[in-house]
Amino acid sequence: MLKNKKIGFIGVGNMGSAFLSGLISMGIPKENIFAADKHKGDIIREEYDISVFDNFELASQSQIIIIAVKPADIFDCLSDIKEAVDDKKLIISIAAGIKTQDIAGFLRQDAKIARTMPNIAALVRESITAIYCNDYINKEEEEIVIAIMSLIGRTVVIDFEDLMDAITGLSGSGPAYAFEIIEAMADAGVKMGLKRKDAIKLSAQVLKGSAELVLKLKTHPAELKDLVTSPGGSTIYGLNVMERAGLRGILMDTIEAATKRSKELGQSKNQY
Repeated sequence: MLKNKKIGFIGVGNMGSAFLSGLISMGIPKENIFAADKHKGDIIREEYDISVFDNFELASQSQIIIIAVKPADIFDCLSDIKEAVDDKKLIISIAAGIKTQDIAGFLRQDAKIARTMPNIAALVRESITAIYCNDYINKEEEEIVIAIMSLIGRTVVIDFEDLMDAITGLSGSGPAYAFEIIEAMADAGVKMGLKRKDAIKLSAQVLKGSAELVLKLKTHPAELKDLVTSPGGSTIYGLNVMERAGLRGILMDTIEAATKRSKELGQSKNQY
């Protein structure tokens, strides 16, 4: 699906680098991969052995343009490529909070635009990336977006762009909550006498293994929880403490607060 496509990356930070490495490992010809980055051009050329252009030339040469710059920089970037974008080019944005209609407003109203929200786990190709495609993207092009985002982990396609703020609050910010939980569990292990490095490894693997069970077995978490919880055993005593502390409500409030903040930031970004 991707081997005959010319793919350009504007911005090659941590996220862009993860995509580049994924494409090259798939065997995509290097002559079909381009990059533009005003700070790292020589480094990219040396590390990946691909062509490095300015933004306009990259957009002219590419069929698929992946914009991986910071939200504050995206509109300068769009101004650079506007004259090179026609109604056949596929635009994929990773800029948080920037709506497809705002991107179209800078490019052209019939531009094919996919808005995506990966997370930091892309660095180890374990991201979960939400994808929203505007009405000008057809099914085949949507599959291309999914294939590219799958280079850094799993994907989910959403039908309504307004849900992107909830995605940000849940999976975009979610790794930070997971890190907090891992650290707290590790602290508890240290308190109970474990070495710090062992406690961290145990805690991290518990979350990773539990997540894999949910994803691979496609079983409701409550059912899996019951498999671990014996009558009168240690697990139910621990769960009782979590319930009395209101952990479930705390996590729900956390994601709600992050979602609301994402909406506020989106509104401010759209003032550019």
